[in-house]
Amino acid sequence: MALRSHHNGFGSVTKSLHWIVAALFIGVFAIGWYMDFLPLGMAKLEWMSRHKSLGVTILMLAVLRIIWRLSEPTPAALGKHAIERLAAKIGHLGLYGVMIAMPLTGWMMSSAANFPVSVFGLFTLPNLVAPDQGLFESLRTAHFVLSWVIVALVCGHVCAALKHHFIDRDATLRRMLPAFGGNDNADIGANTTAKENS
Repeated sequence: MALRSHHNGFGSVTKSLHWIVAALFIGVFAIGWYMDFLPLGMAKLEWMSRHKSLGVTILMLAVLRIIWRLSEPTPAALGKHAIERLAAKIGHLGLYGVMIAMPLTGWMMSSAANFPVSVFGLFTLPNLVAPDQGLFESLRTAHFVLSWVIVALVCGHVCAALKHHFIDRDATLRRMLPAFGGNDNADIGANTTAKENS
């Protein structure tokens, strides 16, 4: 499988970044919800540190993914209607936006609370803003709202992929799977028809 994407398919780097970030998002959300139920204490602080470290990792990978995507061609969307292709573009832009905004608001929130962010105990990030309780509350609200924006965007993303796979029967979902290396423009329905006619 090629490292770089081409007009007919995604490369292994793009696929790897996609699934790694997806797994990290699941992890950071699970930790976020779990630690909300913990009483204030060392256990909660430890889980909060893990949450922040994963968030910073997502931020770094998101920046890398955007740079990588801008450096290579993007396979054409397989949507049959212009409105679908527009919705896909808006959805992807939204996902890229929240991949940056969510960790940044968390980092800024920690800075406003005067709690520097340590990344897995390896290094500490500089504070982005001065300590400010009012700003902390605003950023906490923004962070919470963005979490639901992410949920909505991810649900839309998954539903769209399933719709392409099971209803449109095209390769939109398959071409992002690590093991898929065939012609990404292949249409499942077209292949089935060809077999029936042979």
